[in-house]
Amino acid sequence: MDHAVLIAGAGPTGLMLAGELALAGIDVAIVERRVGAELTGARAGGLHARTIEELDQRGIADRFLVQGKVAQVAWLAGTPLDIGDLPTRHNYVLALWQRHIEHSLAGWVEELAVPVYRGCEVTGFAQDDTAVAVELADGRSLRTQYLVGCDGGRSRVRKAADIDFPGWDPTVSHLIAEAEIVEEPEWGIRHDAIGIHALSRLEDGRTVRILVTERQLGAAGEPTLRDLSDALIAHYGRDFGVYSPVSLSRFTDMTRQAESYRKGRVLLAGDAAHVHYPAGGQGLNTGVQDAVNLGWKLAQVVRQTSPDSLLDTYHAERHPIAARVLRNTMAAVALLRPDDRTKALGSLVSDLLGMDEPRKRIAAMMCGLDIKYDFGEGHPLLGRRMPDLDLVTAKGRLRTVSLLHDARPVFLNFGASGELPIARWADRVERVDAEYVGAWELPAIGAVTAPAAVLIRPDGYVAWVGDETGRDLADALTKWFGPPVPG
Repeated sequence: MDHAVLIAGAGPTGLMLAGELALAGIDVAIVERRVGAELTGARAGGLHARTIEELDQRGIADRFLVQGKVAQVAWLAGTPLDIGDLPTRHNYVLALWQRHIEHSLAGWVEELAVPVYRGCEVTGFAQDDTAVAVELADGRSLRTQYLVGCDGGRSRVRKAADIDFPGWDPTVSHLIAEAEIVEEPEWGIRHDAIGIHALSRLEDGRTVRILVTERQLGAAGEPTLRDLSDALIAHYGRDFGVYSPVSLSRFTDMTRQAESYRKGRVLLAGDAAHVHYPAGGQGLNTGVQDAVNLGWKLAQVVRQTSPDSLLDTYHAERHPIAARVLRNTMAAVALLRPDDRTKALGSLVSDLLGMDEPRKRIAAMMCGLDIKYDFGEGHPLLGRRMPDLDLVTAKGRLRTVSLLHDARPVFLNFGASGELPIARWADRVERVDAEYVGAWELPAIGAVTAPAAVLIRPDGYVAWVGDETGRDLADALTKWFGPPVPG
């Protein structure tokens, strides 16, 4: 076996997944079609609160925070949502271009000694009950236990796996470019009967970032400089002598989602599993969160700590989350249409979001803070992110996220004194006895009753909440972290 896990794609999703697996001691490698590590063009432009929390869980959030700019606002179809009062340490959006996000993740993955095969692409594979034989564009073949497609919306892995990608065809398209111009343009954002357009100068003082809505849906192929010139002339009356594009691409509101995130030993994450309009900046964030959900599960299956069926929970949990993102981005596109009736509807929606309760609920959704996995009935914490509390422990004062830096599950005991079966899982679950004095508050939910104990998965979600009786704790431990050590 060449590697236990092979990841196709070294974008944010693939890099995050590689880091998660490497933390768990799994032999993982990445194959990436780009020869160089540097990404050209703007792409995604920020990190939401939940993604920053998950980076914080791994002890690497500061690498991103020192580079970006924070703004305590999220956006839904042009309506700003104040997120400054959301109960999280990271109650803001971090403005940071994807190339910087990738660079920081790549540095982390390099520190974890993950090999990255650049300049090669997955062209096909064959899988059996024990392995996947992966064919690369250069004629080589690699053998792996599991293959994960993080190779974008045109994913070759998804196509080779014959996984359906149903959804909705595009209704609007934009060109986005970084180029140079001869004439002084009309800087800033502009709206007209066709859509939104924007021109802004980059930090180098020479390059201009261009966003322009096309009058008609663009062709399926890659856009050309002539396409960009024509679009600028159509909306500004001139093309400002645009030349030498560093990057030029087209994006649309095509909305699709993989029917299944798993087929045997092949899995999908990020844009390979879901594509949508970039309204609200949710795409990259959803992909990174896919990776954090999948990584620890795949690691346990590779180590044979947990049965292969644990991987089915990845689709069960993440597919509905992305489906909701698809719906809210489709709604955003509808609200952004420039006709008078849609503007009237947008004004009404804006009024509603000016009220505290709708604002908090929608803001928490946009930031990924309201996610609740279906673990059944119980305490409001069950299935939700564990709040980052200031704990008092035998090792001193600790934040909850610091307990997750090694991507291991944690049993956090706030005073339960009964006979708890946690010792039988001591080889894989860390027990921490702690005190916390303060309110327990969840985004979009509000105050909740303090629990006696919680079981936290490596992705930061609460898998069990209980009292000193420890009822159902053994079942939860077995379900998520495998059977106990005999004896």
